[in-house]
Amino acid sequence: MELAAGKWDQGIRRGAAASFALHAVAILLLLLLLPKAEPPLPLPDDGLSVEIVPQAVESLKVPETVRAPSPQQAKPEAAKPEAEPAAPVANNPPAAAMPSVAPIAPPTPKPTEFVEARQLFSDKVLADPRSRRAREALHGLAGSERNLQLCDLEAMEQVRRAQPAMAPDALAPYAMAAEKVSGNSVEVKGGAFRSKRKWYNIQFKCELDAGSGKIASFAFLVGDAIPQGEWQEHNLVAEDGAADQ
Repeated sequence: MELAAGKWDQGIRRGAAASFALHAVAILLLLLLLPKAEPPLPLPDDGLSVEIVPQAVESLKVPETVRAPSPQQAKPEAAKPEAEPAAPVANNPPAAAMPSVAPIAPPTPKPTEFVEARQLFSDKVLADPRSRRAREALHGLAGSERNLQLCDLEAMEQVRRAQPAMAPDALAPYAMAAEKVSGNSVEVKGGAFRSKRKWYNIQFKCELDAGSGKIASFAFLVGDAIPQGEWQEHNLVAEDGAADQ
């Protein structure tokens, strides 16, 4: 009997455990099959969203209280005469003193026509003791050659007197073009004279007295300087003896 009762209790226990396991599985399946609960929707807000921004410190200034004017201040004052405006003060800086410059004399315009000599100088030049060699040279010449040399001497002296800045020391009447000598008349259209190591163009007309052989009239025209690049072509040198060096 005790053996049967033990078996009966053991069967009851096994049945209870199996029943409990079946119920647990059923509950688990039920939970898995149920729909998931959705989170509650937010309630609608009837009001507008307002962002609160802290006000700047400067905008929090309290406006000053306007005081009503007192009766004494309310009285209009008598109109005061307007003061005359002060004269404007010139702000311009004083002008700097310019250094004094000596006025430059304009260059003397060159004549474009022949200058008629009012005074002749060849006789006076030849009378000077320093012209002894020139006198001796002229005595050794005759005819057209003498007339040409005498007119050359007159031309150099006329230039020296008319233009003191010039110091002619040589003259070539045939430098640029051949001279023309006819009887007592000498005409030079392409002459050149040297002054301070430079050469200048010159033209002149010379008339001699047939009886005395002295110059009776003279007219001349000084031209521009001759470029140094043309000197060699016309046998012009800066100084005597330079062509032989």
